Amino acid sequence: MRGLLMLMLVIWSCWGLADTLVWGKLRDGDLYLNTEREATLSLRWQPAWQADANHEQLYLLDGHGRLMHQIDVDASQTRGVRQFALGPGDGDHRLSVPGYSFRAWEVELPGYVQALYEPVKLHFNSEVGPGVQLYFRVAARQQASLAGKYHGGVNLLVATRLSDGRQVRLPLREHEQYWAFDNLPLPDSERDEIWRLDLGGQGKAAFWLDGTDNLFAMKVQHLRQVQLPPGQVELTLGAARVGRTPELGVALPYTDPPEAVHPLLRELGLRAATYYSFVDVLPEQPGREIGYRRLYAEEFGLRTSVTLLAGTGRRAVLAADPQTLAGLAAWLADSALLGQGPHYLGFADEPNLNYPDYPSFARYFGRMLEALQGDPRAAQAGIRVVAPASSRWLDGPFRPGAARRRGVDWTQQLLAQYSDRIDALAWHEWMVRDLLATRRYRQSVAAAARLVGLDEHGRPRKALLLDQTNISSGAALSPYEQDSHFAALWWASVVINSSQDGLLELLSWFLAADEPDYPKGMLRMDESGSFQPKPVAQAQALIARHWLPQVQELANDAFEVDALALAGGQRRAVLGVNKVGREQQVRLIGLPDDCRGLRLEGLGPEGPLASHAIDCTEGQGRFRVPGNTLFILYWEV
Repeated sequence: MRGLLMLMLVIWSCWGLADTLVWGKLRDGDLYLNTEREATLSLRWQPAWQADANHEQLYLLDGHGRLMHQIDVDASQTRGVRQFALGPGDGDHRLSVPGYSFRAWEVELPGYVQALYEPVKLHFNSEVGPGVQLYFRVAARQQASLAGKYHGGVNLLVATRLSDGRQVRLPLREHEQYWAFDNLPLPDSERDEIWRLDLGGQGKAAFWLDGTDNLFAMKVQHLRQVQLPPGQVELTLGAARVGRTPELGVALPYTDPPEAVHPLLRELGLRAATYYSFVDVLPEQPGREIGYRRLYAEEFGLRTSVTLLAGTGRRAVLAADPQTLAGLAAWLADSALLGQGPHYLGFADEPNLNYPDYPSFARYFGRMLEALQGDPRAAQAGIRVVAPASSRWLDGPFRPGAARRRGVDWTQQLLAQYSDRIDALAWHEWMVRDLLATRRYRQSVAAAARLVGLDEHGRPRKALLLDQTNISSGAALSPYEQDSHFAALWWASVVINSSQDGLLELLSWFLAADEPDYPKGMLRMDESGSFQPKPVAQAQALIARHWLPQVQELANDAFEVDALALAGGQRRAVLGVNKVGREQQVRLIGLPDDCRGLRLEGLGPEGPLASHAIDCTEGQGRFRVPGNTLFILYWEV
């Protein structure tokens, strides 16, 4: 019996069986599934890293992009099994495993279900055993390349062309910079070619294709084009005003920006700034910050600011010692001369990630609070206290013991002790790297609002600030995300989801411009030394041109398209983003009856789309949105 059990375990660990397909252990990617008869999908998961500190969501969509199932897994559910029915129909079902995932997911399917796997690029996408084989197709005359990255597991990719046995080998080397990887052009051909991919080694795997469809199958006969028939979207405008839109901001450098950058910053249309202030520098250089902070406020209109205290090099762990207190006093002296605010101040950067434990941070926070509020210049400058600027909110930070370090839990403890002396809650959201998963921003804002409660006007009793966010944290960056149109779609989607309920005060992208160790800015420096806007900057500029102060009620029946209705004075706008490759056919209900003056702009993978009118009759507008496109519909009433 024991031998039989061991044999069954060995079989289960394989990626494919004769009459069953088992994909696992997936960590970041999508399965496209097509079946001509009824089938059952079995989903199993087990902990990979910090599962007990993180809840997760997976999404199962039908062939037209409608949500069939949202699989919600609480942090306490480190292991589990679910089953779902699949049926025939137009298009491919899609099972999305959004990264960064803290669980290892295994998907079991009948062998007759045609399954294609699209792995995330650069980040590791799965954990595999030895001897894994997959297949991929390259169309005739495509200039394709095989790519991979070493994450401590799989260290070799071997691709063999089935038509003639030609083989290429791609060793995966360790790179100093996370965003560096290995790739190798595949020999081209005048006909479609099928390749077999063998993964050398075992453990974490990162492999993908450029220049062709990034799709892999366990069976040759499953290789095909993914079917993405057009989606149908219905948006219905309501009359109610939901709340205010947040100030959109960016993390700015600690010095005057070069004159050549000024036009680019103006084009971004930002309304808020986030800064670090170094407590070991300020006492030695009195007035150091006044010049550039005044410039940002007066020249670029960034009157709302958030400052985090740190040491040189963004050193995060501070003590309430003479040096830190002197830095606080010097910062207050500068702020008292700046005039208009509000100026939000956080005493630490991501304390739940960096401090040894909650009690040590709470002691530091209390002493700094006494020092700040005992100084009359704090009230004179309109300083507002922020707590605690945590790393992530509903889930734990990226370190051991994360279950005891969730941002929401540390904040709740601080509020229990200092609630009447704290003006705002702040947190940093990282590693929601999948476009379908950006709805989690809305969930985090709603949870923060529940924590502080709402006043008689429906506003949070304390300001909510999402003062740093980016696709990835630290230097764990991918050029496929940061430097591409993906970032434009991601930022638009985050703006929409964070603003949806009118509860957030500020939303800030981190950083303004690339830094050598952190190339995650809205602007990059080219070979000539000039700054250029990245696609995310183009998205921000488009959003800013139509950003209005109030959120209007809007019903949206789509899952793949996010949308936000905006109002201000006589102006109205609907900001939307199609997050997938399929075309979407949109119907917008509740427009002015005469339909006059409606204009549509967009930003697609190839750049801006020309502004044009839309079809509209009796208050209903109809328009098409190409795949992977940000759009703005605007008019006046």
